[in-house]
Amino acid sequence: MLATAFGLYLLADRYLIEHVEGKAILTAESAVTETPSNVESDDWNYKSDNVTINIEKVQTGQGKDMVTYFVADVQMSDASSLKSAFAKNIFGRNVVEKTSQIAADNQAIFAVNGDYYGFRSDGVLIRNGVLYRDEPARVGAALFEDGTMQTFDETEVASSSLLAAGALHTLSFGPVLIKNSEIVEDFEKVSIDSNFGNRSIQGSNPRTGIGMISANHYVFVVVDGRKENYSKGMTLSEFTDVFADLGCTEAYNLDGGGSSTMYFMGRVVNNPLGKQDERSISDILYIEG
Repeated sequence: MLATAFGLYLLADRYLIEHVEGKAILTAESAVTETPSNVESDDWNYKSDNVTINIEKVQTGQGKDMVTYFVADVQMSDASSLKSAFAKNIFGRNVVEKTSQIAADNQAIFAVNGDYYGFRSDGVLIRNGVLYRDEPARVGAALFEDGTMQTFDETEVASSSLLAAGALHTLSFGPVLIKNSEIVEDFEKVSIDSNFGNRSIQGSNPRTGIGMISANHYVFVVVDGRKENYSKGMTLSEFTDVFADLGCTEAYNLDGGGSSTMYFMGRVVNNPLGKQDERSISDILYIEG
């Protein structure tokens, strides 16, 4: 019984118990909040002097083959409009809140779930220009202050080089979907984590991803899934094709499954797992109003 109890404690410690490592650090850039001017908005669109957001709901197929997904086209005058936030404003493992709550706490007009960095203890983690974690493990994505996005091998590119090049955010999940306008063709041997409880990323699943069309012009795609006659989800190849069809030169897969959530103007746009039930996660990418 003692051994069982100890084993249960270790599992809880690894996957459930909060491990606070520090408060989020506000840089001068991330702390600046400007009141947007000339704002026009409705349930699916937003336009100001700094940001334009257009969201489209797309449905293909029918019956058990139906797929429902949401595409947010985001154009910014400056890369600083795209920010990141931690659950509860705390950096650490297993510190979680729902996407909509993190978004509301940060006055976001638009948000998607991030890479769920708090589920693991490795990866290179730069957020809002601050380095929080430097444990290279996989191929990541970096968003730079010039509005561009690049993918990189964490084991080959130093975090100091990324910061010197102007990295504002890094994402450590994957896989890479499009690199230098070239579509990644083979996902058969892709693995992100080997943690207990992970669901395979192969097959048709709910998904979240980010793609760059050009500097300061991004698309965010959230695919619903696991609900018959509404959306079965997408395979990685199908997901990649969506970004390619949208004209992306770079695209990267983020945390999916129950985490896949798109938030806009105070509401959750998609239907997480077909149950309108968000999973609590560790981080978001967002646009501030």
